[in-house]
Amino acid sequence: MVTDRNRRLHSLAFTIISLAGCFLSLHATSDSLFKGHEDSPMAAFAASHIRKAIEQAELTRPKVVRFAIDSTLAGEQAFVIDPWGSEIVVTGGDEAGLMYGGLELAEFIKLNKSVPQDRIADSPYLMRRGIKMNIPLDARTPSYDDSGTAAIRNTTHVWDIGFWHEYLDRMATYRYNTLTLWNPHPFPSMIRQEKYPDVALDDVFITTLTPVGIENEWGEPQLVSRNVLENLEQVKRMSIDEKIAHWKEVMRYAKDRGIDIYFITWNICPNSVAQPVPAFYRTYGVPIWDEPEGKYGVTHQINDPDTIAYMRDAVKTFLLTYPDLKGIGVTAGEHMPHHRSEYSGEEWLWNTYGLGILDAKKEQPDREVPFIHRFWNTDIDHILDYWNQYPDPFSFSMKYAKARLYSTPAPPFADNNIRRMKPHGLKSWWNLRNDDIFVHRWGDPDYVREFLTNFDMEATIGYHMGSDGYVWGRDFVSKDPKVNGSLEFDKHWYKFMLWGRLGYNPGLGKDFWMLQIKNRFPETDAAVLYEAWQSASRIIPEVNRYHWRDWDHMWSVEASTAHIGGFRDVFDFVTNPTLQGSGMLSPKDYVGAIRQMRSDLGTTPLDVAANLSQHADKAMKLVDNLRKEKVPSNLEHTLSDIESMCWLGRYYSNKILAAVEIAWFQQTGYAHHKEEAISLMEIALKCWERYADICNQRYYPQHLARTKTLDWDLLTGEVEKELQLVKTMEN
Repeated sequence: MVTDRNRRLHSLAFTIISLAGCFLSLHATSDSLFKGHEDSPMAAFAASHIRKAIEQAELTRPKVVRFAIDSTLAGEQAFVIDPWGSEIVVTGGDEAGLMYGGLELAEFIKLNKSVPQDRIADSPYLMRRGIKMNIPLDARTPSYDDSGTAAIRNTTHVWDIGFWHEYLDRMATYRYNTLTLWNPHPFPSMIRQEKYPDVALDDVFITTLTPVGIENEWGEPQLVSRNVLENLEQVKRMSIDEKIAHWKEVMRYAKDRGIDIYFITWNICPNSVAQPVPAFYRTYGVPIWDEPEGKYGVTHQINDPDTIAYMRDAVKTFLLTYPDLKGIGVTAGEHMPHHRSEYSGEEWLWNTYGLGILDAKKEQPDREVPFIHRFWNTDIDHILDYWNQYPDPFSFSMKYAKARLYSTPAPPFADNNIRRMKPHGLKSWWNLRNDDIFVHRWGDPDYVREFLTNFDMEATIGYHMGSDGYVWGRDFVSKDPKVNGSLEFDKHWYKFMLWGRLGYNPGLGKDFWMLQIKNRFPETDAAVLYEAWQSASRIIPEVNRYHWRDWDHMWSVEASTAHIGGFRDVFDFVTNPTLQGSGMLSPKDYVGAIRQMRSDLGTTPLDVAANLSQHADKAMKLVDNLRKEKVPSNLEHTLSDIESMCWLGRYYSNKILAAVEIAWFQQTGYAHHKEEAISLMEIALKCWERYADICNQRYYPQHLARTKTLDWDLLTGEVEKELQLVKTMEN
């Protein structure tokens, strides 16, 4: 647990001298265990964790814990823990460092059942470690695509302060310090505008429509259709003033946990203000030119002066309403007519968001508003034509691994943009899009560590991690009532802890993570569970690299489905490209290379199939060993997720081998290749049935916003059809 990486930390002697002055300015509280933290909500939060850890460890004579701040200590978020005689001194470079130091002390006590005897010091590797939430505020002001079960079921919870207390506490504990909330047009649900009083929305509504998985069935992504507004159900009564008070409390609570909140929008999407789009309207790249005016003359048109005036005032009012809002981000979205108007998207963004922020700063001249400009449907030089005059911190946000966070720890997609940013001295947030794993508990520390340390630090501000097709709020698909309704942070504790803690300190090694597992599951062999979990967690990234599909709607690896085209059967695997730069060959290319007698084969489909089998076999053997003793339900949930990932890996392994045989059959016509493909797909079906059976025992079906319904019984029917297609294929 001693993690002094000697980065920017002063000597112990200098720290002692500095602390002497700090102690004089901090007052002891009435709690005799803690001294010097009464004015710091962050230190008080850490103190509550320390007390709980002491109670759980049953330490009968704990030392006094003294909190102090030394601003010369290695910068923001840094801390030092010094055991001094009868006291333990926790020193932070700032309040966040004070909190992290206290949390570190609590964790040491919890994991080791004792207080530290040696100095512990640390400072952040990545300064900004964030969560991305597409927030479903209301059916009238939805996020990117709220047709998924997770969004629908979580709408009421984002208006529950108890949810946010839990959520933000968990974020801070895992060392996240940024929360980006994404919504195309949050303003009607969150502010009252003096110039536009009829825009504000009371109460909270969802739609009674049942999604069936048709692209843009609700006017999605990003927009609201008429059929949604004609089928609303009220789920919470709240006046706009109560909503404003709610979000003020959320933002204040986040600040007290060292967490910055940003709102990031798509454009142009004046939902609930402009006229709704028609149902089934395909909006991607198609400007809406001729719709009637909405409230106050607002439309979706980029050059409409009433729309520009409304948006500028909304941005100003938003900032003035929420003094604890850290910053704002924007997307030059698909609903901007980039190619059909002399009035550009960047000009519109500057005239609305840019000038709206400057209007707010005229009333609050000391306020700094960091701005995040997503790099999407635009160009760096064009952005800078307008935003080089922005007075506060300005940065980009880019999709670092496209929609495939769980694919490769070294994605190549940001390289070109990094080269283009550096001459301007600009940096980016990396948008880590997990549109891969929604159900299974995942955990591979080595993958996360390698991923994070591969960032080009010269171009990096930090990251925000989340999904476009899923809301990581509360879980509503687990059949166990002890899990259902709990935070996704709790179900997926290991995954969220990995990204947060390794973002702060990538040096946390295997021993640390085994201690975390042992603390969570004291009745099991932590070393065995660590290896089983890691091995099974390598299956989905391997499949994603091999069957590469860029974006969220193109591929669900847990279901082998896509939004358009449906189930991805074995014939899709014959020709689908692999991840660029991976060195992997598709079955078609592999067979062609063999027939050409090429020697530079790289990673073959046979290699990939073997890797998947090895990961699955290793993990299953270890799980079987762990199950020799009776295990409690919380551990069994994890073991079952590991087991189902193993069967999924075996399914894909046999499917890839069958795709190779199909490629041989297609190129040679030899019947024995067809027979072998049938045999392999019969094995694949049995593997899928085991996978589906384990999942059905524990999870309800759910609709995934971007890739249709995840229902293992229905998908088993697709795998059976897949086998029949192989049996009836002709050369």
